[in-house]
This record gives sequence, C-alpha cells and structure tokens, in this order.
Amino acid sequence: MIDLHTHTIFSDGELIPAELVRRAEVLGYKALCMTDHADEATTYHILENVLRFVKKHGHFFDINVLAGVELTHVPPALIGEMVKSARDAGAQLVVMHGETPVEPVAPGTNLAAIEAGVDVLAHPGLITDEEVKLAVEKGVALEITTRGGHSYTNGHVAAMARKHGAKLVVNNDAHAPRDLVSEDLRKTIALGAGLTLDEYRQTESNAWEIVQRCMK
Repeated sequence: MIDLHTHTIFSDGELIPAELVRRAEVLGYKALCMTDHADEATTYHILENVLRFVKKHGHFFDINVLAGVELTHVPPALIGEMVKSARDAGAQLVVMHGETPVEPVAPGTNLAAIEAGVDVLAHPGLITDEEVKLAVEKGVALEITTRGGHSYTNGHVAAMARKHGAKLVVNNDAHAPRDLVSEDLRKTIALGAGLTLDEYRQTESNAWEIVQRCMK
C-alpha cells in the first residue's frame, strides 16, 4: 500500500510526522507522502519542517517517506506559480486540492493544476473529458479517495480515467489514525468505484512509479 496524500499537525491533521509514519508502517504501508494543506502563507514553513524530518528521521522507518504539499484553495490564476514555488522549496511531490463536490473549490482549479503539471490531482469531482485528456498528456495522476465526502464522485473519476487512459492512484487523504485504512477496505473502495481488480493493482503500480520518480 502507498499513500501519496496525508496530513500532519502542520495543517489540519492530528498527528506529528513521526507518529503518522509509524502508524502507516505498522499497518503495512510501503510509502507515504506528507502533503499538508498549503498556500502562499504556509508552503515554505511546512516544507522546511517536514523536509527536515524526512532527511533526519525518514531512513529509520521501514517505509519510504516523502515530503510534499497539497495546494489548497489557491486561485486558479496563481496555481502555476505556486506549483513552481513548492518545487523550488523542496517539495518532492505536489498534490492539488481538486474540485471536490463537498467544498467551494474555485472553478478552473482542476484545469490549472493539470496545466501546471502537479503530480496528483486529489478528489477532482466531476472532472471533464478535456481535463482528463490533458491529464494524460501531462502525466498527472487522478485520485480515487477513501475519504468520506470527497469520495462521492469516485465512480465518475474512475470511469473518466478508463475512458481516456488516465493514471489513477488510491489515497486516504488521512488526517487521523482511523483514516489509514486497511488493505481490504482500500481495495473495497476502489472496486466499489468501479475499478476491476487489475485496474486496482495498476493504481498501486502507478503510485510506486510516482514514489520512485519523486525520490530521485
């Protein structure tokens, strides 16, 4: 199991990085990226601290640990600039808080994030054909999420990804210990979204490819 979308106390998560990583390790996760909610005010603060943890403590755990951010409620016109700023600040992975049906995310966020080349577009809601086609061109992975609310449109995301050949990953968007779901529940949610077993297995391969790329 791999989770590319999690949160710590550096945004709205309940756990410090060490406890989040340890709990994921014990549950059998093989890689985890901490991607706290970030904007212009918090990106550098988050990355300075989480990167320090990854560099000094990450190798003590039997799990690959990465530092990233989830750009959240950034005005679409500024997303390209913010993605570059996050990467310049050391983010190994950039997730975008997509147009979930349960939050007032600005229209145009999905498109701007894909154009900017984020690594993962989280909970993209009712993503359009044009956006998915562009995600394929840009190599942007779309998220199937285990998180309540955001998961309402998992079926749509899965169907659109299959239609256009987009890469999918399964993430928890974990904020608390209970959000680190078991392998069985993770698989059930993916299959419930309409994925076949082979497609679910491919999501794991897709996530591992991203981990390898981001750790270079």
